[in-house]
Amino acid sequence: MKTRQLGNSSLTVSALGLGCMSMSGIYGTHDEQESIATIHRAIDLGVTFLDTADVYGKGHNEELVGKAIRDRRDKVIIATKFGLAGISPSGQVMPVNGRPEYVRAACEASLNRLGVDVIDLYYQHRVDPSTPIEETVGAMAELVREGKVRYLGLSEASARTIRKAHAVHPITALQSEYSLWTRDVEAEILPTCRELGIGFVCWSPLGRGFLTGQIKSSDDLASQDWRRNAPRFQGENFQRNLQLVKKLQTMAEQKQCTPAQLALAWLLAQGNDIVPIPGTKRQTYLEENIGALDLQLTGDELAQIDAIIPQGIAAGSRYPIALMQMVNL
Repeated sequence: MKTRQLGNSSLTVSALGLGCMSMSGIYGTHDEQESIATIHRAIDLGVTFLDTADVYGKGHNEELVGKAIRDRRDKVIIATKFGLAGISPSGQVMPVNGRPEYVRAACEASLNRLGVDVIDLYYQHRVDPSTPIEETVGAMAELVREGKVRYLGLSEASARTIRKAHAVHPITALQSEYSLWTRDVEAEILPTCRELGIGFVCWSPLGRGFLTGQIKSSDDLASQDWRRNAPRFQGENFQRNLQLVKKLQTMAEQKQCTPAQLALAWLLAQGNDIVPIPGTKRQTYLEENIGALDLQLTGDELAQIDAIIPQGIAAGSRYPIALMQMVNL
C-alpha cells in the first residue's frame, strides 16, 4: 500500500483512506456484518486510515468502527470529528458547537464509543460562527497535551479560519469535499493548506457516488437516502450531471478502468498531499477503489479529464442553501 504524509506532520497514512459514514444508514440501509467485514478487508489490503464522526448514526458509526478495530488497533489511524449536532435530511441548518467545554465532552464520548485511549486525528466537523476558532482549537490543543488526541484537523473551514487555527496549534489536516465536480477549494483553501504545510483529506471524492456511474436515476436511491435532498441529485440537475458521468465513463472504457477509479486517480494526481477517503459499506467497491492506486494518468489524460469535466461544470449546489451556509466559514 502506498502511503502519504499529512502536511508537515509526522502522521503518515495510506494513500487512500476509508470513509465509514455510509455504514450507519445515511445512504439507505446498512449491514453491520458486511460493514465490519469491509473494514477488516481494508486493513488486510493496507488501508490504515479510517474516517468516522460522532454524528454519523448518532454515535453508531464510532461504535461500529471501535468494534471492527478492537483486535487490530495498532494497524489503523483513526480520524473522527465533533461539533455537529445531527445530520439534517431536509437540508435545514444543523446546530454547531465549538465551545471549549463541549470539545472536551465530545472527545471523552468519542473515546468511549471507539473503545480507544487516544484519537489519532481529531477534526472540528464544522466551524462554529458563535465561538472564536482560537477558543475551540485551544481546547483541542489541551486534549493533545493530555494525550487524548495526537493530531488536530478542521473540516470545511475557510482559508482565514485555517490561518487563525494554525496560529494556535499546528493543524495537521483539512478535510473538505473535493472531487471532479466539487473543485472550489482549488482557488484559495488548498493553496493556503500548502503554504502552511497542512495535509488535505478529500471527503466525497466520488461525488457522493454519482461519479461511479452506478446511479442512473433517483430510483437507484433508497427512500430514506439523504442524497434525495441534494440539489445535484434532483430534476434537471440530475440529468445534466448524468451527461458528465457518461463522458467520464467513455474515457474510463478507453483506459480499461471504472469511472470511480478514474475519478480517484485524477484526485491522487493533484498532489502528494492529497488523501481521498472514498466511503463504502461493501467489500467489492472497496477493492475497486483501491485499484485506483495502480492507475497512472499522463499529462495529456489529465488535461482531457479537465476538458470534459472542467471546474464548476456540475449542475446544482452540493448542499441545499441552508447547509451551504455552513461550509467554508
